Amino acid sequence: MISFNYETQFKLTNEAQLSVWIKTIIASENCKVGEINYIFCSDDYLHELNLKYLNHDTLTDIISFDYCVGKELHGDIYISIDRVEENAEEFKVTFTEELHRVIIHGILHFCGYKDKSEEDTQLMRSKENEALKVLSIII
Repeated sequence: MISFNYETQFKLTNEAQLSVWIKTIIASENCKVGEINYIFCSDDYLHELNLKYLNHDTLTDIISFDYCVGKELHGDIYISIDRVEENAEEFKVTFTEELHRVIIHGILHFCGYKDKSEEDTQLMRSKENEALKVLSIII
């Protein structure tokens, strides 16, 4: 089950379509949908989590807590709407495109993709781009 939760005024307008997309990408990675929670929040909210759980004193756009059991995906994905807005401006893309990229980024982490090395980051970006193409067919 995929659920969308909000700790900010922001609300998705297309939860059902995004759920179909996320499930499609999970299946394409030969994984199964477990309990996945998205929590959309502010910079301050996510910064507190970053300090408390990861001991990082930085702003970030996403933090994912992976509770996967084998190929069954379970976890919490926190997304800072403030960071997504700023990153969209910086990368010269729309807010929606950046939001979708971050949404699927967390799922790809659960599927086993990393982004610590340059090579891993390139593969992650490629997978994100493939997923965004799939989304353009669904919506």
